[in-house]
Amino acid sequence: MSFVYRDALNYMYQHLPMFQRIGSAAYKANLDNTIAICNALNNPQNYFPSVHIAGTNGKGSTSHMLAAAFQSAGYKTGLYTSPHLKDFRERIKVNGKMISKKYVAQFIELHQSFFNEINPSFFEMTVGMAFQYFKDKKVDVAIIETGLGGRLDSTNVINPVVSVITNISYDHMALLGNTLPLIAIEKAGIIKSHVPVVIGESQPEVKLVFTEMAKKFNAPIYFADKHYKVIANPLSDVMQVYQHKTIHFKSIKPQLQGIYQLKNIATVLQTIEVINSSGFKINKHHAKAGIKHVVDLTGLSGRWQVLSRKPLCIADSGHNEAGIKFVLQQLKQTPHQRLHFVLGMVNDKDITKILRMLPKSAIYYFCKANIPRGLQVTELYRLASEAGLKGKTFQSVRAAYNAAKKAAAINDLVFIGGSTFTVAEVI
Repeated sequence: MSFVYRDALNYMYQHLPMFQRIGSAAYKANLDNTIAICNALNNPQNYFPSVHIAGTNGKGSTSHMLAAAFQSAGYKTGLYTSPHLKDFRERIKVNGKMISKKYVAQFIELHQSFFNEINPSFFEMTVGMAFQYFKDKKVDVAIIETGLGGRLDSTNVINPVVSVITNISYDHMALLGNTLPLIAIEKAGIIKSHVPVVIGESQPEVKLVFTEMAKKFNAPIYFADKHYKVIANPLSDVMQVYQHKTIHFKSIKPQLQGIYQLKNIATVLQTIEVINSSGFKINKHHAKAGIKHVVDLTGLSGRWQVLSRKPLCIADSGHNEAGIKFVLQQLKQTPHQRLHFVLGMVNDKDITKILRMLPKSAIYYFCKANIPRGLQVTELYRLASEAGLKGKTFQSVRAAYNAAKKAAAINDLVFIGGSTFTVAEVI
């Protein structure tokens, strides 16, 4: 009996440990399985040029905007990202179109016995599937986003035309280290010999880590924020882009809203500049089109996504200190009377600092995403109460969201966040 898509999904979810669902128990601190999978597939990752993207925040948005720019320039573009929000196939796309259910089913059926031998994680298997799919589809380029860290991430078997590290902040500290330099060392693990590297932000605490690693590997290094500056108009969605103090784009309206996109756009433009020196031809019009139409071209969701108006309901997947900090800045800049905050978080992070950052004037709707990693709502309520936050608990994300919408006045703002998985259940 041949596999169908549902069989393939059941196999992947039931037999392969998945970090997004169970946490660190699924994390493999080596590349052995990924190398074994790639060897078994005849190393498909060597059949197409790639761009490798790591970083604590912004790597998803940056990956999608880069892919959109390549697509706008006429290149057949593969895009590998994680985690998915609604559909597993969001992880693997070509020109914005998800991998087919038939391909997923056939891939699992063909390689199931081998997977049973080596017992890979969900992520290791998915990386192999993505590489094979991009080879079979004969992509001109593939944008590959790391899952966690960089040095030991399963994607770190590629030899890209450019490496990109968006920024460094505190996240997954139990696995990556509890200081910014230690985390930076893990992310810097994607830097390869003589391959240029773009760093999104010049952060004093970690700049030396990157410059030293680049020097060790003779990798040309570029700090995007030293070359590009993106300025938002506080009264509109339009932005201006400067390159070395000269206007690059007089006005541009990014499809991804949120002030944290200012740094991502600078990173994208710097990366395109570097890519063009390796034979690709992406001009200013292609770059602008990619930034303006990224959602249409790639299907990205969950980034400052407006779900409805009157009341205004917005979801955002920012979930660590730096991500939440930007979310809070954006909330302050969004006109509203009262803030209704639907909050669900994961159980394997220290969230006390994040909870203390949240506005005490908001009304909270505490909930748990329907995954094993979700923090129990009673524990979230206890920790939030200790941080001075007031609200009620709900049995599900959907129940919390519905209650917030019902309670909100027409000029109020309903925000949904705290984890990617909370957002996934409402969009």
